Formats: sequence, C-alpha cells, structure tokens
Amino acid sequence: MIQIIIINGPNLNLLGRRQPELYGNVSFEEYFVELEKEFKDINLHYYQSNHEGDILDKLHAVGFRYDGIILNAGGYTHTSVAIADAIRAITSPVIEVHLTNIYEREQYRHNNYIKDAVEHAIIGKGLGGYREAIIYLKDNFINKSI
Repeated sequence: MIQIIIINGPNLNLLGRRQPELYGNVSFEEYFVELEKEFKDINLHYYQSNHEGDILDKLHAVGFRYDGIILNAGGYTHTSVAIADAIRAITSPVIEVHLTNIYEREQYRHNNYIKDAVEHAIIGKGLGGYREAIIYLKDNFINKSI
C-alpha cells in the first residue's frame, strides 16, 4: 500500500486555536481524519514536533521507504539548514506546504532554506494545501512508479 507521511513543525499542534484569522479554526487532527476518508487507497501517517532534531530524525527514519513526504516545517523553514540537508539526503520525494503565503508576510519569512531541496511547494492554500500535495505526489511520483 502507498505510504505518505505529513510532517508538521513547530506550533502547528495549535492549529484551530492559534491565530484563527490566519490559520482557521480546524485542528490538524480533525482535518487529518478528512484526508484519511478521502484517500482510502493511501496509508497516511501524521507526525508533529516542535523540535528540530525530532523532525530530522523522522525524515531520516521514513525518507528511504515512504512513497512521499509532505512537510510543513513551520518556522524552521526560515532557519534550518539542517532540515534542508536532510531533505537532500533522503530518496522519498518531499513536497513543501505552508498554510499562508510566506512571501506575503513578514520579510524574515521570505527566507526559505528548504525551497531548493523539495520537489514542489504549495503555499498559501490553507489546509487544502495538504490535499493538493497528496494529489501532486500521486500524479507525479506514485502513479508513475506503479
């Protein structure tokens, strides 16, 4: 069975409560249930951590055996060379997702260390960006290898 993991970085555990005017009022756990119902042909996994090293460890653990990774590195997007290096080191395709358009927000958010390491980015589409990322992985990587 197809295996895809969604990895969310810092503060994304607060979705549904954190700045609802920017991020909405649905928790990721609630949204993940919807994704599982829609994509029954995929074994979806979800992991969230506020700790950079934990995200690195998870990328290393799944990055050679999963069919795809969807990564919202949150604030680490703007600071982590280590996450960019981990993405380059693994073989699973990685799709970057951001709920808001980071390039239309504060200037420091325009710095994106992981953009050149990922296969594709979906930015500013809210929670729907995760759905779009799953479809992108299926259309561009998974269905082509079957």
